[in-house]
Amino acid sequence: MDQTTNNDEIQIDLKEIFYVLLHKLWIIIIVAIIGAAALGFVNLYFITPLYTSTTKIYVINRQDETKTTASDLASGTQLTQDYMILVTSYPVLEHVLKNTQVDMTPDELSALISLKNPDGTRILEINVTDTDPERAKLLADAIAEASADQLVKIMEIEKVNIVEYGRVPSSPTGQNIKRSFIVGGVIGAVLAAAIIIAVHMLNDNIRTTDDIEHYLGITTLGMLPLEEELIKKKHKSKIKKNKKNVVIAN
Repeated sequence: MDQTTNNDEIQIDLKEIFYVLLHKLWIIIIVAIIGAAALGFVNLYFITPLYTSTTKIYVINRQDETKTTASDLASGTQLTQDYMILVTSYPVLEHVLKNTQVDMTPDELSALISLKNPDGTRILEINVTDTDPERAKLLADAIAEASADQLVKIMEIEKVNIVEYGRVPSSPTGQNIKRSFIVGGVIGAVLAAAIIIAVHMLNDNIRTTDDIEHYLGITTLGMLPLEEELIKKKHKSKIKKNKKNVVIAN
């Protein structure tokens, strides 16, 4: 019996919150629009766009120049882990900076590079992320070529093939204006709803007869109008009578 009563109270509370949110829906919509515009504006004008160019190299070490065996493929898979370290080594980075004439330090260049080896492949992806899309491609291609030469020399393998050179990225990496507007709108709406609910829950004023019965457990027998309301009603009735008198007098 007690459990049923508690469930009923929870349902009444949720229903009350729903009506409160529905009543304040215009506030939620306004705050959502403000949030969407604010986050979109920040993303568009205050966050520096970054561009990523990707090159791919194929790693394989053949024991026999005429054919590729299963052991060659297996060793190639293991070697890619070593290549990921050697690609960002100082000799490679210094060689790249010398050839491209880009004004930065090897450490700064290393921070722009990310490497990826898809599972089960001997493909090594070299990603360069920079504020300049053309420079990102230039560095990605130069790193692929320099690392291929360096890897052949250090690892004493046959060769490293460049599968794909980088492209000049046309759009920023990870920057989506539409998504920013949507996320900003959702954050604004959720924040507004949370504040409205918090204010409603913290407001312990008794406003209606339902509040009296709900919070105090007392059944109301009647209602007495406020004195102000009586004065307003009397004032309105006098105005109506005066209007009727004027009409009759005419």
